[in-house]
Amino acid sequence: MVEELPSVFLVGPMGAGKTTIGKLLAKQLGRDFLDSDWYIESQTGADIAWIFAKEGEAGFRERETRAIDELTQKPQIVLATGGGAVMSAENRAFLHQRGIVVYLNAPVDVQMARTAKDKSRPLLQQPNPKQILQDLYSIRDPLYRQVAHIIMPTGHTYPRYMVNQLLQQLASFDMSAITAPNNRS
Repeated sequence: MVEELPSVFLVGPMGAGKTTIGKLLAKQLGRDFLDSDWYIESQTGADIAWIFAKEGEAGFRERETRAIDELTQKPQIVLATGGGAVMSAENRAFLHQRGIVVYLNAPVDVQMARTAKDKSRPLLQQPNPKQILQDLYSIRDPLYRQVAHIIMPTGHTYPRYMVNQLLQQLASFDMSAITAPNNRS
């Protein structure tokens, strides 16, 4: 049953564990793991921080939408998206209609602990990163919930256990949830 599943797309805030869970899930499913930020970096030859510095967030988001469109058309992958991918209604439609979207919901304290020393996150290079994370969570949480087929809390258990829980949910997933367009944009 799990072999027949469409692609799985992971959304959630920075520090939610999308890459960690995505890699483990892909291994369990025997699928390729892709990360939209890594894909953008490989296509441009520049890292995300540089793109933000040179093109601003708007320029990065345009690149991200092109990447999400391309990547969500690939069959049977596991994809980790950037934390802000859900800001675009177009991205939300690509994700929701082309695969199973899993929202990894990490509280702000978990995000803070996991991103505190990470200098590669342009949005957090501010005087009060915790406030930035709180503000982003307030704005994006409703969008993550809107696009998600499955919501999983993170930060409270080991990644391998989470993947096992997720595999159980995927095994009983109702495929009609994907084929019906999401009109809640």
